[in-house]
Amino acid sequence: MKLVFAGTPEVAVPALDALIASERHQVAAVVTRPDAPAGRGRRLVASPVAERAEEAGIEVLKPARPRDEDFLARLREIAPDCCPVVAYGALLPKTALDVPARGWVNLHFSLLPAWRGAAPVQHAVMAGDEVTGASTFLIEEGLDSGPVYGVLTEEVRTTDTSGDLLTRLAFAGAGLLAATMDGIEDGTLHAVPQPAEGVTLAPKITVEDAQVQWSAPALRVDRVVRGCTPAPGAWTLFRGERLKLVQAVPVLDRTDLAPGELSAGKNNVYVGTGSHAVELLWVQPQGKKPMRAADWARGVRIAHGELLGL
Repeated sequence: MKLVFAGTPEVAVPALDALIASERHQVAAVVTRPDAPAGRGRRLVASPVAERAEEAGIEVLKPARPRDEDFLARLREIAPDCCPVVAYGALLPKTALDVPARGWVNLHFSLLPAWRGAAPVQHAVMAGDEVTGASTFLIEEGLDSGPVYGVLTEEVRTTDTSGDLLTRLAFAGAGLLAATMDGIEDGTLHAVPQPAEGVTLAPKITVEDAQVQWSAPALRVDRVVRGCTPAPGAWTLFRGERLKLVQAVPVLDRTDLAPGELSAGKNNVYVGTGSHAVELLWVQPQGKKPMRAADWARGVRIAHGELLGL
């Protein structure tokens, strides 16, 4: 099939690579979000998908909005058979959905209908799911509600951050998306409607969602820290300033600290929660680079009974 691939961040690159490498399909063009400011200089930078496509000599389309007529006209000129999508980052209007004969097929990082939305992996980690996965489905106008072509499963490890899990799913999902294109092309794969029950939503995680509540159990604190790493980053307040929590682990045998209460030794920093303590391993003070929590504690000289949080 002639394909137009839509995607933007680094997590979409493995799928693009898999389709470029396919001997059965031609990636005629790539659709991605416009260049965005990045770094201290805030200079405009192309998306990872755009950079990879340009390296491969593939035409790159960067519409401000996918409903723009210039973009739609070019899409009609290319006349793709199918448009595979991975984390494109914009809603596709019906005028775009109607162009490819076999539709737009999205690789979504959850076992649909669970975790429909922008942040399925973060929500899976924060909810304590033991198993998640990826699904390929035919895009409709609803939110991740289209019929499913294929799925794969992936264990959620107890130490996984959302970044760790998303990286594994990106590579495994690349194979799933390529296989889905093969099955659509040869007619052996047919989409199955999603069940009406079991729907959960995964909206974007906000900075406010990433604030640690020390009155919660240690298990919940652990899940929030892992689920919000690397973005937007779990955080708390220390002496009125934000302190990012990069890595923390529950400590089952320590229950003597009140929620938010700090206890710092020579090589360890503990914080009380609503159940047992957690040990802070890595933190990032405001305006600084990540550092070992013990080094941070020595520098700030934590007072007896001092608290994190409000």
